[in-house]
This record gives sequence, structure tokens and C-alpha cells, in this order.
Amino acid sequence: MTPDDRARTRRRGFRLAAVSVAALLVTAGCSTEQLKTGFLPSTPDTTSNTGRVITLWNGSWIAALFVGAVVWGLIIWCVIAYRRRKDETGLPAQVRYNVPLEILYTVVPIFMVAVLFYFTARDQSVIEARDPSPDVKIQVIGKQWAWDFNYKDENVYETSQQVPLDGTLAPEAQIPVLYLPVNKSVEIQINARDVIHSFWVPAFLYKKDMIPGRTNYMTFTPTKEGVYKGKCAELCGEYHSEMLLNVAVVSQAEFDKQMQNLRQKGQVGQLGMDLSRQGEPGVDLGITEDQTGESGGSQ
Repeated sequence: MTPDDRARTRRRGFRLAAVSVAALLVTAGCSTEQLKTGFLPSTPDTTSNTGRVITLWNGSWIAALFVGAVVWGLIIWCVIAYRRRKDETGLPAQVRYNVPLEILYTVVPIFMVAVLFYFTARDQSVIEARDPSPDVKIQVIGKQWAWDFNYKDENVYETSQQVPLDGTLAPEAQIPVLYLPVNKSVEIQINARDVIHSFWVPAFLYKKDMIPGRTNYMTFTPTKEGVYKGKCAELCGEYHSEMLLNVAVVSQAEFDKQMQNLRQKGQVGQLGMDLSRQGEPGVDLGITEDQTGESGGSQ
């Protein structure tokens, strides 16, 4: 192969690589919502915590993008600056080590990880902090494959039955609804009756594991009225994908009306942890308020 042939081959390779990268960027999947919010997600303002989560995510993404650009630039520079010239023969000079360079690429990553750890720990401590006097206390109980809600202050409850066990999705009307008053601080006590579940409302940018024999808590203030989809985020059996719920953030008047509806239906009192997933007497897990945990995390 002549030098001209090799040059043409390299040019074709560069063009092919450029076209491939462009095609990858163009065909990358973006939902309509992502296109509306732009390159970086904006704050949805659905709870008092979502803004903090978005800020942490965007800061981490921008820092990672900057570091990536520097690394890619150095790689490309090395490829171009130290490529073999036409008149060169043999092996290039071999460098065993470079102490300043090795110190640099050891210290810089440690510093980056430390900074990321600091901001993550700072925000997590705020999000995980429990309100000593929340306006609303609710217990959410996960079971295969449905949900129970104890409205502790109102002394009423909502229960749901197992989803259809035939592989079909339950009708929307059968999906249990958790009601929350807007602009009121809410503490959700999270428990599981049988296996590990996870309480997840994607719009809230947070989820929490539900572990049998252990109590976890979520504290936040819903700030925007609406109905938000929720689901179990921990594989909990054959019909895990059908363990759905809706969270309705409503006005205080609407919330009070729903509590009165539960009273009129006779759903007064609190459902215990000694019930099976069908609502029948089962195994008492012996959960107390003192058995608290901090399992789960942000999304």
C-alpha cells in the first residue's frame, strides 16, 4: 500500500467515525418531556426536596462533562502529537514513570470524589431529616402486590386487594390512591408485611425501601397539586410490575373530604401488621416505632 493509499484510508476512517458519532447523538432516545426541559433537567417543584435533588444531579453532570471533555481532549492531543511520522523508525522513547504526573492523576480523582461526597452527604442529611412535628402522618404498608394506607392523625385507613393474577393490568379505577394535602409537611412511615418492597413516586425524585420487621420514614412537603404515578421499585415476586399506586396531592378541603368518605365507608381505625396480603390474620412482625431504619435513596 502506497503512502497516498494509507492517507486516503485514514481520511475515510475519520469521516466514518464522525458520521457514527453524529448518528449516535441524533438517534439517542429523548422523551417529549426531556426535549421540553432541555439538555439538563429543570426543577419539577413537586415536593420540597425535588429542587435539591435536581441541583445535585445537574452539578454532578456538569462536573462529569467537564472532566470528560478534558480527558477526551488530552487523548486526542496525544494521538495527534505523538503519532508516528513518515521518517521515524523503531520504537518511540519509553518512559518508565513521571512522578509529578502520577501524583496529579492520583490527587485529582481523590479531590473530585471528596467534593461529590460532601455535596451528596449534605443534601442527603437534609432530605433524610425527620420533621419533629409534621402536619400529616401516614403509614404506607406494602404487600404482595398492593398497598394499605393508615392515615394516623385521622384514624382512618384505605386498603387494596391483590392485583389480577392473570398477567393483565388492573383497571385504573382499582389502583389505590394515597391522598396528601398540598403545602403541608408529611411524614410517611413505611413498612412491609411479607417481602422487601420499595415505595417510589418518580415525580418526587425519591424512593424508600420497605423491609419486613423494620420501619423507614420519608419526610417532605408536596408543593404542587396533581396525580402522580407510583410503583414498587424492588423485585417482590411474580406480579411486581403490577404493584402500582397513585398519589393525589390535593387541597386541604379535598383531603378532609376524602377522610370523611373513609369514615362513612366504615374504614375507621388502623390496619395492623399482623394481616396477610389478602387482609386476613397472618404473622405478627412485631414492628415498633423504635425499629427505624434509613434504607433507600434518591433517583
